[in-house]
Amino acid sequence: MRVVVALGGNALLQRGEPMTTEVQRTNVRKAAPALAAIAAEHELVLSHGNGPQVGLLALQAAAYTDAEPSTLDVLGAQTQGMIAYLLEQELRNCFPPTERFATIMTMVEVDKDDPAFASPTKFVGPVYSEGQAQQLAEEKGWPFRKDGESWRRVVPSPRPQHIFQLDAIRALLDLDIVVICTGGGGIPTLVTEDHGKPSLTGVEAVIDKDLATELLAREVGADLYVMATDVDGVYADWGRPDQRRLDRVTVAELRDMEFPAGSMGPKVEAATSFVENTGGRAAIGGLDQIELIVNGTAGTQVVPS
Repeated sequence: MRVVVALGGNALLQRGEPMTTEVQRTNVRKAAPALAAIAAEHELVLSHGNGPQVGLLALQAAAYTDAEPSTLDVLGAQTQGMIAYLLEQELRNCFPPTERFATIMTMVEVDKDDPAFASPTKFVGPVYSEGQAQQLAEEKGWPFRKDGESWRRVVPSPRPQHIFQLDAIRALLDLDIVVICTGGGGIPTLVTEDHGKPSLTGVEAVIDKDLATELLAREVGADLYVMATDVDGVYADWGRPDQRRLDRVTVAELRDMEFPAGSMGPKVEAATSFVENTGGRAAIGGLDQIELIVNGTAGTQVVPS
């Protein structure tokens, strides 16, 4: 079975944890044995989120006032290298020495007219109190939205249209190589025209990694698409006294529910899109239960109607 796993940025860095390299390495090290077990039985493709990490890099870049701060596309490229380095190193330490890995810097096309540029929804960076968020909004001009009990910066999240490195990813999979790609949803890239020829340019945005990885999963012919995050599944009526986890749910049932646009909403949309387009299975759940999720006995399992 070909399995595509999207590791959430919040799964690699739990809420409230300090954003240090060692903390992230520790979390990756905890997940590595389960990922090794999956790779022993199936073809494995990994992507990862970067919301906390890219937001922190943006904050650090803005603190240096002697030069223009790096744009979000450049910061996204930095997180691809940083996070994939930790992933690949810890996975190599856990997998059999004969296992082969490849990390692909991945650019993803977006549409310059995407309405997301006018309505930021993607959470990035650390959590703040309301007062801290208001202060940063005044100082940096950044928009903020409430995320649970805290506040976080939001940025545009245009829809992924095309993965530029798709042929290379397919070729590596055909060689039975574990591929790490589409990190952070891919580097957001516009295709424009320069003297009659296509020209690629980065854009200030962060693509939702769940939607980008869903596109990847479809394009590489995955049988199962898993979104590993910091919660144990999808909950109906989240935040209410009668909230309940959805263990097994159809696409039609999910379509009748509402989920927050900046967090669980894209995951549910990605799951339903994958199942509808492929007839396969999608799942959402905790990184600590990844083996059980792949086996269909944990998390929220999304199946055809």
